[in-house]
Amino acid sequence: MKILLVGEYSRLHNSLKEGLVLLGHKVTIIGCGDKFKQFPVDYSIYAKICNDNKIANFLFKSIRKVIGLDFEKIEKAIRFYLLLPKLNGYHHVQLINSDALETYPVLSRFLYKKLFKKIKNRSLLICGDETPIVDYWFKKELKYSVLTPYFEDNSLKKQFKFPLKYRIENYRKTFEWLKDNCQKLITSDLDYEIPMQKMGLPTTFIPNPINVDTIAFQPIENADKIVIFLGINRLSSIKKGISYFEKALEIIREQYADKIEIIRTENMPYNEYIVAYNKAHIILDQVFAYDQGYNALEAMAKGKVVFTGAEIEFLNQYKLQEDEVCINSLPNENEITAKLSFLIEHPEKIKEISKNARNFIEKEHDYKIIAAKYLVCWEA
Repeated sequence: MKILLVGEYSRLHNSLKEGLVLLGHKVTIIGCGDKFKQFPVDYSIYAKICNDNKIANFLFKSIRKVIGLDFEKIEKAIRFYLLLPKLNGYHHVQLINSDALETYPVLSRFLYKKLFKKIKNRSLLICGDETPIVDYWFKKELKYSVLTPYFEDNSLKKQFKFPLKYRIENYRKTFEWLKDNCQKLITSDLDYEIPMQKMGLPTTFIPNPINVDTIAFQPIENADKIVIFLGINRLSSIKKGISYFEKALEIIREQYADKIEIIRTENMPYNEYIVAYNKAHIILDQVFAYDQGYNALEAMAKGKVVFTGAEIEFLNQYKLQEDEVCINSLPNENEITAKLSFLIEHPEKIKEISKNARNFIEKEHDYKIIAAKYLVCWEA
């Protein structure tokens, strides 16, 4: 089968491609690499002129400030349009998001229509912010969501422009069009499966694929200090609840100065990020989550103890006990501090969770098994 994957935000599509290729399929990824993260793609729609040419960058930013026209979005649309003649003979196309092209919704719909004339079998992946997901968060039926900081302080609206845009009519129209023109809606974890089900939308739940062949398990050895890693993406730090980790680290640094080492990074490219946390024992990932995102899963595959989403819904889904394969981090710095303190004082527990984490990834997220599940879903 010849498969086209459109968009890449987390390395999900790259790992899926690797699994599909091993199963004998030909796979192409189109995307922009997600800015500073620089994920690999086969065909790039990265807005090179707008971003890399200093004069053009200054000019286009000035125009955007005056009249609101975003030339970066337009350049991405043009680059995708120019690639359309190369996109022939594909049996299936999957979009990573309704805004997979990262352009204006009206241009997205125009380009999707062109693409869908070529490829009849299609799926839309729900693995991040999306119209029905954000709609459900606004119902406030969950005890918390990534929009909790915004609900508590509406002055943060600018920092939440990415999730909030999906409630704008033009973005909503794009999702509705895709919902009607894709045969499958696929969710990647419970943070999206739960809202989609609550909103009455039919989905197929397929866990994130992790390449367990290229990510080596790193057994945790006895060390003089426990190394704690916090990698910050400033574009999403508020919605991930990073401030709770920062407050907890301030307390931990004072209490255990001679027992810990803290590594803190910001906005690192993906390849640098995964190297930066290699020496860490504990990874602080995110707070406002019920299941693990992609970064957390890759860290767990290495045997890191990850503070992330692991709510009761996740435990029930995979028949696990609390804090067995990762640490459920709640929006409370004192609870995070208490869990960090326990691990620092009981390093044998770190080793136990580390082994459990790797075993869990191999059992539930092996990229070859997950790729096979995608094929079954697409062909059903």
